[in-house]
Amino acid sequence: METELRYLERLAQLYPTIDSASTEIINLQSILNLPKGTEHFLSDLHGEYAAFSHVLRNGSGAVRKKIDDVFGHTLSQKDKRELASLIYYPRQKMDYVRSLGEDTENWYRIMLYRLIEICKVVSSKYTRSKVRKALPPAYAYVIEELITEKPEVLNRGAYFDEIVNTILEVGSAEKFIFAMAELIQRLVVDHLHILGDIYDRGSGAHNIMDKLCTYHSLDIQWGNHDVMWMGSAAGNTACIANIIRNSLRYGNIDVLEDGYGINMIPLATFAMSTYADDDCSCFKIKRVGKRAGDASDNDLEMKMHKAITVIQFKLEGQLISKYPEFNMDDRKLLHKIDFDNGTVEIEGKVYPMKDMNFPTVDAENPYELSERESEVMEKLRAAFIRCQKLQRHTDLLMKKGSLYKTYNGNLLFHGCVPLNKDGTFREVRINGKLYGGAKLYNALETNARKALTSLDRSDRIHGGDILWYLWNGPDSPLFGRDKMTTFERYFIEDKETHKEGKNPYYTFIENEETADMILREFGLDETGHIINGHVPVHQSEGENPLKCGGKVIMIDGGYSKAYHKLTGIAGYTLTYNSYGLTLTAHEPFESAEYVFQNDKDIVSNQVAVQQTATRMLVGDTDSGKRLRENIAELKELIKAYRQGTISEKV
Repeated sequence: METELRYLERLAQLYPTIDSASTEIINLQSILNLPKGTEHFLSDLHGEYAAFSHVLRNGSGAVRKKIDDVFGHTLSQKDKRELASLIYYPRQKMDYVRSLGEDTENWYRIMLYRLIEICKVVSSKYTRSKVRKALPPAYAYVIEELITEKPEVLNRGAYFDEIVNTILEVGSAEKFIFAMAELIQRLVVDHLHILGDIYDRGSGAHNIMDKLCTYHSLDIQWGNHDVMWMGSAAGNTACIANIIRNSLRYGNIDVLEDGYGINMIPLATFAMSTYADDDCSCFKIKRVGKRAGDASDNDLEMKMHKAITVIQFKLEGQLISKYPEFNMDDRKLLHKIDFDNGTVEIEGKVYPMKDMNFPTVDAENPYELSERESEVMEKLRAAFIRCQKLQRHTDLLMKKGSLYKTYNGNLLFHGCVPLNKDGTFREVRINGKLYGGAKLYNALETNARKALTSLDRSDRIHGGDILWYLWNGPDSPLFGRDKMTTFERYFIEDKETHKEGKNPYYTFIENEETADMILREFGLDETGHIINGHVPVHQSEGENPLKCGGKVIMIDGGYSKAYHKLTGIAGYTLTYNSYGLTLTAHEPFESAEYVFQNDKDIVSNQVAVQQTATRMLVGDTDSGKRLRENIAELKELIKAYRQGTISEKV
């Protein structure tokens, strides 16, 4: 009772009178009856900034749907496409229209009126207060006047005409068009979910993170590629080696050097001297969708690629020995190399090696870094830790991110919930204790966070090691495979050794009992959905992203250009509005210039819809539950005021 009274006294500081508390109750009650805001789900972006940016701008078709809702058959398809491209790329579109020498004043006038109508619709599901907060400060008053119905004005047409005429007269049309286009993009999606793997393969991960840092409302479920970057920011050298190797393998070294300012000269110098006479033919650069480098650049990058790969295998071997509970002894392979015969033993079978030039590997102590390798890694580690931009992006991943999230009755995670072959939750040993299901997720996240938050040095080191395990551990919920066959892919010709077995989750998830078991394990009921990414859906082979009758939705359709031939598309996205769920498949994105010059949107196909029986309101969401709790607390405060337990502050 005393604790409750102290809480009410603190609440009274915000609402010092019965009238103020009553007004807030009325406000909250009205919000409960507004339509549910649109959630937008994206996964496995893999550095493809241009495609990500466009899908974010068009809300996976939500903007075009609003245009159709507002204008129906009153506008031609051509006019609708033009309006859509203006909303997506307002500055570029206006520059392009000016370059054509058209009557820009008349065009501005038409577009202003059309944008006003769209703004009215997209703002209608929010309170005026929330819309006001989304408005650009410089134009907030005028835009609010334009999009607010004013019954007291007898001739509303003339009223709006006068405002628009004035905007044109003072030369502010472009600024207002830009502001309204941005407002539409802002309001058409209420909340963004990123289901992991922002990083690697594509060259724009740092740009994606910059955009997310300014996004109005989002959460992030960490992917295995993301935790590797988090581990690198924490100074884990095995994570750093993996990041550099991945960046070199896919021709993305610019992300490190230009995007984050990481100095690669120490590695380049070491690689050129150590592998001077090595053609490094096993370490060719995969530049999918990128301009090929010149011969000298390729030669240097291949040598750097080999140098960091050997360092990676050494560092990982040290971690595997340090943590027997990781069960990764089969990934220690340097000591299995027969340097006399040029072979390696893997799982009891001997294979010829494609490359036997390992000048830094001591056969007696293969996992020890050479003196020069140690110097290189010390310099790289310092560069990652001191990179302010990377630390800022990692801070966002920490504050907005987690291993999983429950949101409005749905379970969101990147990879899988590890299962045994019989479909039961797989138990994994972490710090000497066994965890499975949700408890495994919670234990791993608690330890991983310490890498960047703990004041204890040993906790930070252990947390960084856990982040590395999450990247490629056989029981990692982010990886979902029995092993990562990096060594085999570089050095063994036999492709049978390249295979990575999927966790039984991917088989059992077609079983409704398994899906329901997982939902219950995470505190949800059977009406919810499991939404995850990580494994590309091969639509070209007839694979369906909907599993278990639509209860499980896998939205990794392959944003990365490297996956396009495999998947047949360029990514799935999901939207969840007041009418239900819509899954959309996207074709490869050409360019922003193609969109605003030709009024051509990215080709998207709606592949599944799950409509609700009745339109969902805010009151039906997690936010609605919290608002009801707030209303109940405010009613208790009013009761305390009326009973004299707490005095009003008049």
